[in-house]
Amino acid sequence: MSDIEVSVVLPAYNEEDTIEETVSVTLETLASFLPAGSFEVIVAEDGCDDRTPEIASRLAAEDDRVRHVHSAERLGRGGALEYAFQRADGGTLVYFDTDLATDMRHLEELVESVRSGAYDIATGSRWLPENRADRPARRGVPSLGYNTLVRTVLRSKLQDHQCGFKAFDSDALQTLAPMVEDEHWFWDTELLVKAQRNGLRVKEFPVDWTPKGDSKVDIVRDVFGMGSQVLRTFWELSVSPRITRRVSLGAGTLLVVVALLLMTQYLDPRTVLERMADADPAVVALSGAVYALSWPLRGIRYRDILDSMGHHERWEFLTGAVFVSQTGNLVFPARAGDAVRAYVVKARRSIPYPTGFASLAVERVFDLLTITLLAGVVLIGLAVTGSADALFAALAGDAVAGDTASSGQTAVVVAAAVGLAAIGAVAAIVASARTDRNFVRAGMGRLSDDSYADYVAGVVEGFVADIQTVTADGPAFVRVGLGSLLIWSLDVLTALVVFRAFGQPLTPSLIAVGFFAVSVGNLAKVLPLTPGGVGLYEGAFTIIVAPLTPVGVTTALSIAVVDHAVKNAVTVVGGIVSMAWLNVSLTKAVEESRNASEVEPEAEA
Repeated sequence: MSDIEVSVVLPAYNEEDTIEETVSVTLETLASFLPAGSFEVIVAEDGCDDRTPEIASRLAAEDDRVRHVHSAERLGRGGALEYAFQRADGGTLVYFDTDLATDMRHLEELVESVRSGAYDIATGSRWLPENRADRPARRGVPSLGYNTLVRTVLRSKLQDHQCGFKAFDSDALQTLAPMVEDEHWFWDTELLVKAQRNGLRVKEFPVDWTPKGDSKVDIVRDVFGMGSQVLRTFWELSVSPRITRRVSLGAGTLLVVVALLLMTQYLDPRTVLERMADADPAVVALSGAVYALSWPLRGIRYRDILDSMGHHERWEFLTGAVFVSQTGNLVFPARAGDAVRAYVVKARRSIPYPTGFASLAVERVFDLLTITLLAGVVLIGLAVTGSADALFAALAGDAVAGDTASSGQTAVVVAAAVGLAAIGAVAAIVASARTDRNFVRAGMGRLSDDSYADYVAGVVEGFVADIQTVTADGPAFVRVGLGSLLIWSLDVLTALVVFRAFGQPLTPSLIAVGFFAVSVGNLAKVLPLTPGGVGLYEGAFTIIVAPLTPVGVTTALSIAVVDHAVKNAVTVVGGIVSMAWLNVSLTKAVEESRNASEVEPEAEA
């Protein structure tokens, strides 16, 4: 059994000029207050490309109190520390920066605070009133801002989270380490915050600190990265635990109720109901039949996407799976039905969860791109034929005055911006499929190199790769694109038939506005605020149609309600039939799909 009580880890990245002196000073300081043979110094050399590995190996060979822990690849500051701590023998684990910016006379207090059992963690602080720290503005201002942000957002009681001078009880660190996701500069901040949240005893004491050399922190890149980590940790600790199904459903329902209450301030609900009752029932039924035609096309499109990913299934089954998932989106908040589809194809056809989610992501990209192109093509066509005068007059504010014109203009600008972003994103993905360069990783690397940025890059890479799988297959790309065009054309045609049910003439201007209204309404439904986007679709549809056409607010809202109701009714009927055919319980599917990411690895084991 080892007699080592204290293990000091020196994180070293390209420290050939200082590492030998740092090790010497560390050994001398430890020997001044610890018994011989009770401590070790570990050089945690993190993928260096200078002479640091050679020097560390020599020091370890010359002194048995020194160890060299080598990593062939860059682990990041936090990753290198964890890697070394896992290999340390001491019950008290210590680390400090190799530039010895913190006065070493504080090392005994740091070590003994934990070694004595009084505290689980001890950390030096440069921001307590009684300490002396020479902080140039270039370092002091970002440091003060960062620590203030952490205290405010993450509710930490500490003044300084990133002073490189800390000690841990090994058992406490072993408990905390699995909770910490970051592997770079945010590692110790996250660890200190989660230590406080878990009731561990943390001591913060003032230290004298003098900066030496140039900091390895990139003020732009790393501050951005740590800022994203603060937000990620805030979401994990303060937001995510409170987002339950009941809360989501309650918030979404409240949003709809508030919208309806506000609506009654300028609309008489009885007038809306009376206007809806005037709609021609036969034409409304025809709109349902038109919308029903789009569902087999959805199954065929989903088949083409899965085909390109190496899974071959019949379109009839896939149509049923889409019906079930879309019904789930109507019933449950936060688009829980999307995960239901992954569950259905997994449970009934053994298609892996990752493929199920990836194929759904590809489908969503094609949906967004197609909605944008439909609206754009119609506008261009009207402009070329000279039939868009009324629409352009409305957009310019000539045909409609006041706030309604402004609302319409804003909505169209937003739709155009989202559409251009969608086109640009897909164009970039298609272009990247023709090169070996990793644009995602390179782009994220310019912003941050912490572990969360790496995680985000991995997610984006997977998403892009799934889309590239389809875009790289020319015939599949064409089939999926044409399928999407037909599906959303029928969606718009359904709304136009409802316009006719209310006696509205289908002029070129109204058709163009109809494309805009349906497009923006469906974009609004992307936000998972209410089951099925009820209330969101109607609001977006009305705010486009009312100012840009002579239809009027009451009739526009009535058309939106009937159009959405028809589409939801077709979806629910198809979903019920499909659930009976596929023997799928919607509630069970939601519950099973919730832990899909955990189930899949077990299934492959």
